[in-house]
Amino acid sequence: MPFKASIHHFEVPLEGAALSTVSGKPTAADWAIFTTWCAERSECPLPASAELVRRFVAWEADRGRSPATIERRVAAIGHYHRAENLVAPTAQPDAGRLRETMAGVRNSHGGKKTRKRAADANILEAMLGAFPGDGLRALRDRAVLAIGMAAALRRSELVALTVSDVELVAEGLRVIIGRSKTDQEQEGAEVAVLEGSRLRPKAHLLAWMAAAGHNNGLLFRRLTRGDELTPEGMSDRAVARLVQAAARKVGLDERQFAGHSLRAGFLTESAARGATIFKMQEVSRHKTVQILSEYVRSAERFKDHAGRGFL
Repeated sequence: MPFKASIHHFEVPLEGAALSTVSGKPTAADWAIFTTWCAERSECPLPASAELVRRFVAWEADRGRSPATIERRVAAIGHYHRAENLVAPTAQPDAGRLRETMAGVRNSHGGKKTRKRAADANILEAMLGAFPGDGLRALRDRAVLAIGMAAALRRSELVALTVSDVELVAEGLRVIIGRSKTDQEQEGAEVAVLEGSRLRPKAHLLAWMAAAGHNNGLLFRRLTRGDELTPEGMSDRAVARLVQAAARKVGLDERQFAGHSLRAGFLTESAARGATIFKMQEVSRHKTVQILSEYVRSAERFKDHAGRGFL
């Protein structure tokens, strides 16, 4: 039976958790990061499936976390499962993909922590221009990039969108995100996406939908090598590959970019333009403002600088 305790049950500090704070060993803070990530996606952290943890691992890797940090987080998840007499995700029968993802993280990152670069408005505008023409693939890729950034979507949310999740309005779009099995009322969260005059996410989406011709099911579909539409949706890894390919096409180091670059791009750009944390949160849907405050601090480091006037 799924563990029904409130998410607050998992918050730190937890007395008697017996987790070390020594570097390299799992900590209660690692567990708190996982439970917060689950809460933002309406997922239950205990018990957690191997696939859920695999998605968490991929998300952490996209954010530039080192293999050592990610392995420590996974160890903390396993610790809390064993404490409740549950099978750790890494020991579950279907943990093969999780182990493969962990191995990929170790091989690709080489132990070096690298924060992925945000695709801000200037970068995204260049990326959109890197896929010219009216071919089906170009139309889809431009729409994916524009909507992913404009709605500050996680790549898993982007590929899960359906046609019915999008409503056209005069100002742009209303996008419903997060209709999951754990969302008891199946309401999701509504995000307003402005059309604007520069990146124009609504126009890119309409062009894709008109060319693709599907009026139900998954919004962003996989294409064959011959650019024929399939009923299957894009994978979250395909989004990451698309962002990296776009970076490469505009002369940027693709290794600095990932699927998270779209979401980070919206937050970076909005913070730089003076948006409040709370208006940013309306779009990003972060449960807390801790992560958002770092974007704002980064954007304001030179504002009212302590050295102004004498340096």
